[in-house]
Amino acid sequence: MSQTIWKLDNTTKHYDWGSIDGITNLFGIPNPTPEPMAEIWMGTHPMGCSIAIDNKHGKVRLDKLIQDNPLQMLGNKTFQNFGSLPFLFKILSAKKALSIQVHPTIENAKVGFEKENQLGIAIDAPNRNYKDPNHKPELIYALTSFKAMRSFRSIDEIITLFDQIAIPDLIYPISQLKNNRHSELLKHFFEYLLSLPTKTSLVKQLLMKICTFNEEPYLTIKTLANDYPDDIGLFMPLLLNVIELKPGQAMFLCARTPHAYLSGTGLEIMANSDNVLRAGLTNKYIDSIELINNTDFDSIPLNQLLTKPIVNGNKIDFPIPVNDFKFEIIKSDENLHNERVDSAQILLCLDGKISLSTKSQSLTLQKGESAFISYQTKIYHYQGRGVLAKAFN
Repeated sequence: MSQTIWKLDNTTKHYDWGSIDGITNLFGIPNPTPEPMAEIWMGTHPMGCSIAIDNKHGKVRLDKLIQDNPLQMLGNKTFQNFGSLPFLFKILSAKKALSIQVHPTIENAKVGFEKENQLGIAIDAPNRNYKDPNHKPELIYALTSFKAMRSFRSIDEIITLFDQIAIPDLIYPISQLKNNRHSELLKHFFEYLLSLPTKTSLVKQLLMKICTFNEEPYLTIKTLANDYPDDIGLFMPLLLNVIELKPGQAMFLCARTPHAYLSGTGLEIMANSDNVLRAGLTNKYIDSIELINNTDFDSIPLNQLLTKPIVNGNKIDFPIPVNDFKFEIIKSDENLHNERVDSAQILLCLDGKISLSTKSQSLTLQKGESAFISYQTKIYHYQGRGVLAKAFN
């Protein structure tokens, strides 16, 4: 195959939590609809597969391109380990909170997927937990100020916050946590909160108690209440760390990590999966038992949540502990740079105008445009002032 690099035409997702103009403002990508432009997907996920554009402006689905030429597109190592492109790359822009959620381990995903298949639950059924037999570790890289919740606070901190609101129905379970400050008791308290039949009454008490509070995490609760006024998820800022990433900061989320993205625009790269177990801030299906069985209840300090970058010349690497994907920021200038290819890549131009070239072809990426680089490219050159985000494995 003579062509090894393709420009991509990507799928837009119009979820109700998305921003109307967040992606347009950053990248100049038009939004011709009145709907929110929540995500742009780059990859081969069946719910939003990219289209590869060849040298003659012909179009082919990226998954078909890879299926027809797996070794040339992916390389033997990726093909043997994964069988397809193992990651999904997204631009994500949230005006309001996404659901509080966890993702299962690959072992639990395989078991859950098979179990729901045997029960005859349709893949697109609203009460389906497992859409595929894969895990979904993910990394979020902030392009704007990006607010999120992630992992449990220290138990001492949780107790202090719940003591401040002093809701009668929660005094006894909190006292149990005080007497045994252990992750297993935190699990029991979390389970108690999700299983209470009087959730609406509890939420109303919470909002009344904090009406005069003007500090975090109560400000976050008040903001969330504008969109989810009766949702038990409004208690989660008292349990989970609230963090605001600055542009250029990143955070990795492994399986079993409770989290929710609240607002902002960023890049998200993940294993090619759609398995989500939800706990609140959503109208979608919630399976509390399955969620709790797939959640870690360990406390992680706020100052340990970010992924520490490694700067190597004109590149910034964000090391992550999985094989499904890697992520890198490349700063390009007027000099001609060489780039080795050890796996399939997707490049997204974050800023400027950058030319990509091999011995036989060339193309130019402007801000908001993306390209697929096949394994058989082996090496390419990039040149021009700008910034690239590189997803690979």
